[in-house]
Amino acid sequence: MEKTKITWALGVSLFAFLLLTDSIIAQYTDVINSNRPGASVSAYAVGRNVLQFETALDYTNRKWDTPDSKSNEFGLDLAIRYGLLFEPLEIIYEGNYAKNTYTLNDNKVKGTDFTKNRIGFKYLVYDRYKNPERNKPNLLSWRANNVFQLRNLIPSVSVYAGANYIFDDNPYFPTDLYGFSPRAGINTQSRLTPRSVLITNISYDHIGTDFTQWEYIVSYTRAFRNPKWSAFMEYQGINGELFKDNFFRVGSAYLFKEDLQFDAQLSTNFKTGRQIYSGSIGVSYRLDNHVDRPMPIEDQDAEFDGGPIKKNSMKKKGKKKKKGKKNKKQKDNGAIDF
Repeated sequence: MEKTKITWALGVSLFAFLLLTDSIIAQYTDVINSNRPGASVSAYAVGRNVLQFETALDYTNRKWDTPDSKSNEFGLDLAIRYGLLFEPLEIIYEGNYAKNTYTLNDNKVKGTDFTKNRIGFKYLVYDRYKNPERNKPNLLSWRANNVFQLRNLIPSVSVYAGANYIFDDNPYFPTDLYGFSPRAGINTQSRLTPRSVLITNISYDHIGTDFTQWEYIVSYTRAFRNPKWSAFMEYQGINGELFKDNFFRVGSAYLFKEDLQFDAQLSTNFKTGRQIYSGSIGVSYRLDNHVDRPMPIEDQDAEFDGGPIKKNSMKKKGKKKKKGKKNKKQKDNGAIDF
């Protein structure tokens, strides 16, 4: 069974490498592109040679009706993203280390371990805005540049492949999930207007085990008039053998510097018989060593760079004879007219 899990994990991770090609250019941004706040993941990679850290302190309170019990949990959330080899590819580590106190009939049970511990690869397979023509403003229509249009729903798309690793004696998971279990997903991102973005994620977790889990997230983010501030709202559904619930989150982010962002969020669930409230404050920081690779001239867009080279355009032009000088010379040789 353990060998099967490892084979699954290696096979799914290898799938990401088989997709490698440099024909797609990811949308590297001049400012940090963080997945925080929220649980959703953008379609884009951070950019080649960019190392990014996204971390947060979070608190979660849970209450159950049957049996009458509750738990308080403090956690440290961490994501490390690195742009690997090519612009569309990044490797991601995601972890959450939590300390939980569960109370039942005045009896307290404490546990400390990872509630999330996984690593994987994300690859941009389709960039909606790779064509520079789609980034140009419409000079004839303010409405076309600022109002939502149906074609704006066409998203950029990335795929994810990775694996969870759960250590032995982890109190948050059943023993059958100890060790490796694969995870795969699809991420989309649509720019609805210049100031609003829609992100959707679909993932399938713990593949090949008795505790498989489907998960979907729909997230909407909007920037304010001051572009350093943005707000988001997010809906997440989880349907698995181990856990089923739905969550709603709201929050805000502030871009302090080009490479530094702060954020905060609140969330609640909707399942009857169990109440979950949580909040977090986070920070994202990147080490930007991104350098654009030179593009061969045959791969460049001729229309974007001023049009195709015309025939004989590189030939040296002959000097044109100037009639004025010739006439002047002839006049100088003649008699002077007073």
